[in-house]
Amino acid sequence: MDSHHQDILNRLIRLSHKLGDEQRGFAILGEGNTSADLGDETFLVKASGSQLGTIDENGLTRVHMAPILEALDEAADISDDEVRRRLEISRVNQSARLPSVETFLHALCLKEGGAKWVGHTHTISVLQILCSIHGAEPFLRHVFPDAIVVCGRQLAVVPYIDPGIHLAVAVRQSLRDFIQSHGTAPKVILMENHGPVALGQTDAEVFNIMLMLDKWAKVIGGALAAGGPRFLDSTIADRIENRPDEHYRRKAIGNLNS
Repeated sequence: MDSHHQDILNRLIRLSHKLGDEQRGFAILGEGNTSADLGDETFLVKASGSQLGTIDENGLTRVHMAPILEALDEAADISDDEVRRRLEISRVNQSARLPSVETFLHALCLKEGGAKWVGHTHTISVLQILCSIHGAEPFLRHVFPDAIVVCGRQLAVVPYIDPGIHLAVAVRQSLRDFIQSHGTAPKVILMENHGPVALGQTDAEVFNIMLMLDKWAKVIGGALAAGGPRFLDSTIADRIENRPDEHYRRKAIGNLNS
């Protein structure tokens, strides 16, 4: 692995540790996964069974993008055994650990979602909303400006589907619909009864998105308990999204080293 790839590996380990810090409540035990594009049609992704909070380089597997994306095109006819085989053959190093079953989701976010870094967690505060009768609906309107700056004006939503290749197919459709509607990919995908996915251009951006989602969910939860959120008017939210100073702040925040 060359120095550039080694740097990405080291940064992905640090990002994983931060997302997997139990005190933050983003992920415990084997929950969640992370990935980073290596820029050569391969990417690093968490290996199955690894823990974000304690992961090392042996807990990340480098995989080829092509066989993962090809499997998605055949998902309707692929058995569980074949899914495992596709994950096995995708490994650049055949002695490496089996990549996470969410590798399909990460490949989509990196390829079709235009992300360079991806983080998926089971953040307690966010799940409290996504697992409620409200689902993702409270996140579809904004309640304070910084969530727009960090997480984007619009979020993509996917109803619950068991993790794996079929969930990735649903995410692919959600991404394509979102891009067609908004002309750009989302920074956040909310998977109901499952958790958030952050799509970033830097590792810092992924972490910042997760931090802000946690705050956003806590604000929503408190507002629901206090009688219901007072949502920002859509014209105000649009203005915040497009203000030049907010564009500058968004770029500055996203490029901070994590």
